Amino acid sequence: MRRVVAAAAAICAAGGVCAGEGMPPLTSTPGDPERGRAIVIDRETGLCLLCHSGPFPEVTFQGDLAPSLEGVGARLDAAALRLRLVDSRRVNPDTIMPPYHSTDNLNRVGAEWRGKPILSAQQIEDVVAFLATMTEVAQ
Repeated sequence: MRRVVAAAAAICAAGGVCAGEGMPPLTSTPGDPERGRAIVIDRETGLCLLCHSGPFPEVTFQGDLAPSLEGVGARLDAAALRLRLVDSRRVNPDTIMPPYHSTDNLNRVGAEWRGKPILSAQQIEDVVAFLATMTEVAQ
């Protein structure tokens, strides 16, 4: 997994989309929005709705610690979404959002999680694909 993040960092260093802007895709397989939605609403996989809220009527007790996911696809492009999912500390060093695909510079990690990202590269791409579809904001 570190190779994937390192490869993406190398693309940034070579003039690709970089920290503060975004990150190139982590896989050659496009993300699946349906799988991404399932990850976002799953309290054991994505954990997104512990902090975020959004237009997910089937999920009770959504979070209010982070911005709503409603309309996030209109606010951020896929590269920016990906960067925030992989490691939002690259955008905001003081963030409370966990790095979903980075294992670097972590503290107090349980033994069974050491060296393992929360989400795989393909799961990141699936979540990005879903979030990119969320362009509508309720009036």
